[in-house]
Amino acid sequence: MREKRTIQPSIFEIYPEHDIGRELKAMSKLLDAHPDLLDWVAADIKDRQPKATGRKGLSVDTVLRCAILKQYRQLSYEELVFCLMDSSAYQAFARLCGTWVPKKSALQRCISAISAVTWEQINLQLLEDARQDKIENSKMLRIDSTVTESTIHDPTDGRLLWDSVRVLIRLMEAAQDLPGAPELTWQNHQRVAKKRMRAIIYTRGADKKARLYRDLIKVTRNSLCYVEQADLALRCSGIDSGYAEWSAQVAHYQPLIEKVIEQAERRVFQGEKVPANEKIVSLFEEHTDIIVKGRRDIQYGHKLNLSTGRSGLILDVVVEKGNPADSAQFLPMLERHIEHFGVAPRQMAADGGYASTDNLQAAKALQVKDVVFHKKRGLKVEDMAQSPWVYRKLRNFRAGIEAGISCLKRAYGLSRCTWKGWAHFEAYVWSSVVAHNLALFGRLKST
Repeated sequence: MREKRTIQPSIFEIYPEHDIGRELKAMSKLLDAHPDLLDWVAADIKDRQPKATGRKGLSVDTVLRCAILKQYRQLSYEELVFCLMDSSAYQAFARLCGTWVPKKSALQRCISAISAVTWEQINLQLLEDARQDKIENSKMLRIDSTVTESTIHDPTDGRLLWDSVRVLIRLMEAAQDLPGAPELTWQNHQRVAKKRMRAIIYTRGADKKARLYRDLIKVTRNSLCYVEQADLALRCSGIDSGYAEWSAQVAHYQPLIEKVIEQAERRVFQGEKVPANEKIVSLFEEHTDIIVKGRRDIQYGHKLNLSTGRSGLILDVVVEKGNPADSAQFLPMLERHIEHFGVAPRQMAADGGYASTDNLQAAKALQVKDVVFHKKRGLKVEDMAQSPWVYRKLRNFRAGIEAGISCLKRAYGLSRCTWKGWAHFEAYVWSSVVAHNLALFGRLKST
């Protein structure tokens, strides 16, 4: 087990007289005030830390600070390594000494192990500090939703079938390379699959496209049969080395590929409009949802429900599965706020999509004095707020969350998640929120 700290804060840590330098210094002080944060991080990364070589190695403190630095400056792992080598300010913030800098593989292995639950706990601790410093009292609450996209390409049926063939051929090549594997009979259909996929993109006419889809589905099914036959042959041969891992990949991808074939046949040959909740849009990010907000373009990722206070700090965020209506998430967000802060907000503002008579009455029953929706949706002003003046003030207050969401997307990477898998998607969102809150809290505290 690694030490939580390898380097103590030093009076000789120098940050440049620049906005970023001052922010890093303030953020570092906030982290130093809570060494208990490291216990939560240590529990996540205990099995991921690199083996120590001499006295060098990554401390838990350094892992957390590098993770925050990565999201704060929106760096790739390769860029993070370069910045840690090049910048004395970044080295001071990350608590790295001398010229030694960890490799990007070590950083990725440790940072990706920090869970969404840990990031949420860190955020709650920051909010408690903000409450004690009278920066955020959580008595005013505003709620809105947005979408963070997954790292997937345009999910047309043709491209998904082409992805399926690529994955299946990769599995066949891996099976053939297993030690002691028997000779397997199969053909590589990647070339013809790619041709059919590209032809589908540039072909016009339903009949012509249907013929191309028939060929593409045929080679996909043939490739799937090769993998099934290879699985049977490897199982009968009794080889042990590598088979379990290979078989696990087959078990993961096979039902997804079968679903891709099924939805293509339903749409192309049977003329069905496949419901969004029955579709798969990626073999590699299968958790991805199809999101349509209002009449805007279709987005592929996950809907987020966010709440902020008067300070602009993000009080809470929920990564939703599916595409639930905003109105159905109003009460859960309010209940989470009460659970976290122990009391209902005095005033509350939300986007028009959250508006309903039931939501208004339920919020009032929970002792929220004023509940204002951006659009009235048949509700009366006097039912929502004490006066038209209070209604206008709270409606204007709600607009501030739009700026917060824009900042999260532009400066903290929340427009598109670059990490893979559902668990990492949640962790990515929460790490962006923590980096945003830490920087904003540092600015607010120094003013």
